[in-house]
Amino acid sequence: MIPVEGETLRKLQLIELEMLLEVDRICKKCGIHYNIIAGTMLGAVRHGGFIPWDDDADVAMLRLEYMRFREACRTELDGSRFSFQDHQVTPGYRWGYGKLRRKETLFLREHQEHMPYEQGVFIDVFPLDAVPDSYWGRTLVNAECFIVRKLLWARVGKTADKNAVKRLVYRLMDCVPEDKIKGFLDRLISDSSRRKSEWVRILMFPTPNREWGYLKRWYSGSENVSFESYTFPGVADGDGYLSFKFGNYHEFPPPEKRKTHPVSALKLTEPQLPEVKS
Repeated sequence: MIPVEGETLRKLQLIELEMLLEVDRICKKCGIHYNIIAGTMLGAVRHGGFIPWDDDADVAMLRLEYMRFREACRTELDGSRFSFQDHQVTPGYRWGYGKLRRKETLFLREHQEHMPYEQGVFIDVFPLDAVPDSYWGRTLVNAECFIVRKLLWARVGKTADKNAVKRLVYRLMDCVPEDKIKGFLDRLISDSSRRKSEWVRILMFPTPNREWGYLKRWYSGSENVSFESYTFPGVADGDGYLSFKFGNYHEFPPPEKRKTHPVSALKLTEPQLPEVKS
């Protein structure tokens, strides 16, 4: 595996910053609401930028805004530098959320070398879907999400999982046709679109604290935050959100948990960053 640390990690982060700025540019031009979330939001609050050992970046949008963003990428995205992927527009793509990729780069995750799509440096673009206000309703939806997520992951899990029994199970799950699995996902999305609730979640990504969702108000609004000297919309009530997701988010994790993703091949390019406006 290739170590992603030091100057290499910093260059990777700056490429991801370049992509964050492209998302921000498109969203501002098209009136699309989004937020930086998760470790990116934590980095903004705690470090003023990337968490020093972090090698990814995350943004999120409520489903209708995500659909508008995906459509806007067809005409507004700088295609000379970037491409957008998700399960509806990218053949063979098996994640339930989007990725913005930097062209002329390679960030090949371990055990994903066989996946049949462009695998450059990326940031995640997460759609947020409504889930029931009741805890048990969210628990049921979480079970459905878990099954579909594992079916999508099976193409990777059948070689990546360290447990031989699980690898066998994933091999069997990988026999389910991809269009059927994506049909299950689209049904989950359709069911969510009919709900009126105060809770949302990323359907194809685990949620914390066994609440199986997040408060919608965190994403409906925003608070500007400084990230690497640029201004981005962070989630509303950042303290409440970060406490919910990370607990005591001011406390650093122990060194053994400060890890980057294992990659088998890496190629970076020079990021094109605009001048910071004073």
